[in-house]
Amino acid sequence: MILNEGSTRGFRAYTSKHLDGLLQRGGVGDEERLRIRAVATVLPFRTNAYVVDQLIDWSAVPEDPIYRLVFPQADMLPEADVTRLASLLNAGARNAEIQAAANEVRMRLNPHPAGQLELNVPRIGQEPVPGMQHKYPETLLFFPKQGQTCHAYCTYCFRWAQFIGEPDLKFASDDVDSLVSYLKDHPEVTSVLFTGGDPMIMSEAVLRRYLEPLLEVEQLESIRIGTKSLAYWPQRFVSDPDSADTLRLFASVADAGKTLAFMAHFSHPREMESPIVEAAVAGILSTGAVIRTQAPLIRSINDDPGTWSSMWRRQLTMGMVPYYMFVERDTGPQDYFAVPLARAYEIFRDAYASVSGLCRTVRGPSMSATPGKVCVDGVAEIAGQKVFVLHLIQARDPELVGRPFFARYDPKAVWLTDLQPAFADRFPFEPATVQRLSA
Repeated sequence: MILNEGSTRGFRAYTSKHLDGLLQRGGVGDEERLRIRAVATVLPFRTNAYVVDQLIDWSAVPEDPIYRLVFPQADMLPEADVTRLASLLNAGARNAEIQAAANEVRMRLNPHPAGQLELNVPRIGQEPVPGMQHKYPETLLFFPKQGQTCHAYCTYCFRWAQFIGEPDLKFASDDVDSLVSYLKDHPEVTSVLFTGGDPMIMSEAVLRRYLEPLLEVEQLESIRIGTKSLAYWPQRFVSDPDSADTLRLFASVADAGKTLAFMAHFSHPREMESPIVEAAVAGILSTGAVIRTQAPLIRSINDDPGTWSSMWRRQLTMGMVPYYMFVERDTGPQDYFAVPLARAYEIFRDAYASVSGLCRTVRGPSMSATPGKVCVDGVAEIAGQKVFVLHLIQARDPELVGRPFFARYDPKAVWLTDLQPAFADRFPFEPATVQRLSA
């Protein structure tokens, strides 16, 4: 089962039905609350008592970074859309009418970026396998059905389409047999990433049903779990009724000779201040697992070097490994949160320069785009032309990994598709027949 609101572990979830009351706690006025509720008809809202009571500084709302991390903002969506939805709410329109209007907005927000629905679908024979993505040869993503929600939702989340109740937009599977069968048919896969949602919303008993069969798959070297639970509900590893069983399950992965990599999402240093986070991290590390940390660079939440260097240093002190700074993906309210690539590189460089070599395991700023993970390595002047220097950390085509390439410098560019190639008529991952318009 999934442990939900009202369970014995003390977890209390807040959803959109609680939104108006929570906003009043922050002193948000009537008109602003209505507009925020309008945004929440499009983008999913969920948080919990730990985030609300322990992480948010309500005296600093609306500038508080954790508040902005989990609460919708009235200007996240185009003004005309927010006004229309607010009018429907204010007039007491039927839910079906409100949802129809919200769906129109959603479909303009690129709910599945980087070709996820078409390009990454694995197959057994000729049949597509639901609930999986296979973009890079050695790594398979699996979306466990019971793990497709979170302890709280991030406002910037690129997987927001998983949470809006539209089956056609959702990845999910509970077919472990198909997962194992696919792995045996694809010996090149050496790592499985459980993702969501958040797999750690699942109880130990459910998680065990997914993990244990993989321990018998000889080719697998690592199992990864992508999770925000250390930030949003660290009790999962300390005081929940099945926390000790969960840690024993983690230890069984190491006992089977495989690496358990905990891919922890921390967006702001405050998420690591609570003593219970320290206890949770220590408990996970004691099982032989490694914790790697990652997050996107988000305007108004963590868009300064000091925030990142503080996060990386704190993570290192706690025994975690700084891993990725991502660029906000081209989905959802990207226009609201995006930081231009030129500024993203400056933030990364300045933060990277201010930490010790042990923190410099981190990579970025990285775009998880259609061809792969594209890293902005710097800005340079070459042959009299100012350019971005880039390379693919990971690629759909393994031959492209690590090869540098160049794009014309554009101070306004926020994503790969905003860039034009420099010193060539196409990027190395584009087909030779591609035709580009001059910038």
